[in-house]
Amino acid sequence: MKAKYCMFALALSLVFGASLWSQDVASDTTQAAKDTAHATKKGATKAAQGTEKAADKTADATTGAAKATAKGTDTAAKKTAHGTEDVAKATGKGVKKGTKAAAEDTEKGVKKVGDEMK
Repeated sequence: MKAKYCMFALALSLVFGASLWSQDVASDTTQAAKDTAHATKKGATKAAQGTEKAADKTADATTGAAKATAKGTDTAAKKTAHGTEDVAKATGKGVKKGTKAAAEDTEKGVKKVGDEMK
């Protein structure tokens, strides 16, 4: 009978010990899950902040490029306008010179015809 009680006590001790061990494992697993969730949340927050900073830098760079492009376009437009104005002036001078030369030639021709008719 003593042997039965000893076996029963041993079995009961083993069951109780296994129960405590499984609770400890479950507690460790729960803590690991909490730690993983915390680390994941922390990492996601840092990634979101990094993404936001990158987006801000991209926006700043895009704005800077747009301003530089606008300034370059404005400068090119002004140079084109000045160039066109210079060409127009040169053309006007050429036309004026050509007209004056044609008028002088016409006048000489008329004078010559007049001289010949005398």
